[in-house]
Amino acid sequence: MSMFTQAGIVLATMLAVYVAARLFRLSTELGMLAAAIGGALVGGFGLPARHIAEGAATYLDINLIFVTATLFMNLLKESGGVAFVVRAILQRFHRSRVLMLVLLTILLLVPGALTGAGSVTVLVTGSLVAVVLHYMGIPKHKAAALVFVNACLSAAAPPVSLWAMMTAAGVNMPYVGFFWPLLLPCLAAGLLTSFILGWKGERTDAIKALAELPVPPAGMNWLRVLLPFAVFFGLVWMGRQFPHSTPIIGLPMMFAAAAFASYLLSPVRLEFFRISRETIDQLLPLLATLTVAGILVQIMTLTGARGLLAVTAVTLPVAVVYATLFLVLPASEAVLMWGAAPVIGVPLVLLFNARGLDPIVALAGMSLIWPLGDALPPTAIIGRLTVEIVGFKGAYGRFLRACLVPAIVIIVIGTLMVIYSKKLGFLTGL
Repeated sequence: MSMFTQAGIVLATMLAVYVAARLFRLSTELGMLAAAIGGALVGGFGLPARHIAEGAATYLDINLIFVTATLFMNLLKESGGVAFVVRAILQRFHRSRVLMLVLLTILLLVPGALTGAGSVTVLVTGSLVAVVLHYMGIPKHKAAALVFVNACLSAAAPPVSLWAMMTAAGVNMPYVGFFWPLLLPCLAAGLLTSFILGWKGERTDAIKALAELPVPPAGMNWLRVLLPFAVFFGLVWMGRQFPHSTPIIGLPMMFAAAAFASYLLSPVRLEFFRISRETIDQLLPLLATLTVAGILVQIMTLTGARGLLAVTAVTLPVAVVYATLFLVLPASEAVLMWGAAPVIGVPLVLLFNARGLDPIVALAGMSLIWPLGDALPPTAIIGRLTVEIVGFKGAYGRFLRACLVPAIVIIVIGTLMVIYSKKLGFLTGL
């Protein structure tokens, strides 16, 4: 039996086991774990404990970033900082619909950009922004779509882009040069989404909106809100400006420092251990997915299934790949969630690199498209969470239809970034 045939049998077994696990209503994480174990058994490796342990630790650094960054955002929310910012925007700019949409878009992009998880955007700022959108005369299904699409873009935006980080790790490519190739299209697509879905409406009823929004505690001000961000970005700036004289502390420690600053600056006493426990509960599905994705990739590497995917991808007609990105990326995210990045993204980046494209810009383009799958069955975790948080009680299909036009815009932007990645390579050096 040739190695390609054996790797194909292992890959087919993994797929069959995963489908069977999902049919038996096991979670995505357990399905991926079962697929990895099934592949190892069929490949003749038994239960490779060492490889399972190594795979589980593959994305430990990314997990630490998610935990510390989300803790920072949750501390800021609990201290009243998010409510303070939303109320300040509403009070100052409620007469200008353009400025309201621009500032609300930026507010939605920040939590996911810092944490890498669109669910954090929905939970931290989604409900408050939804209140404002309601009193701007935007229907609930469009408000839910606006929050969801911007949450997707926030997860793809820098400095923490999960799909880009996991794929880059899979091809041994440093996570460097992604800032502008991710930031510019995410910001442009976010603003386009907000104007497409939110331009039509009524004059903002600031009085009713302010009455419904939570009141921040006395003493909350812009200094208390912005200083923790200054701590984080100051540490990032120092590391880049003085790389040879600044100790390397890593993003998790930087976010931990920002979280500590937010805790100290809070005008009210925060229950740190309760907030920490709730943060872990909130992130548990994401942490489990990343852990199991590492195991799956490790077993695929061990059995040769990953190499088979890479070889197959490199030999595909590139025009076919371009034409199917809009389908393959969201569908893989809907089935594997964040595990789609190392499984699908790695062979695609190898293909683009082999064809002379810029792998960084191409991966940034794909990272824009991937999170759209978080609204699609069978998982649809973030899509359904958004609908619940916003309070839309109608049919889920109506929400999906509202997302359609912004999704097409994002897919076009992402696909063009892949196709013209070589010409856009200058963005990596800005």
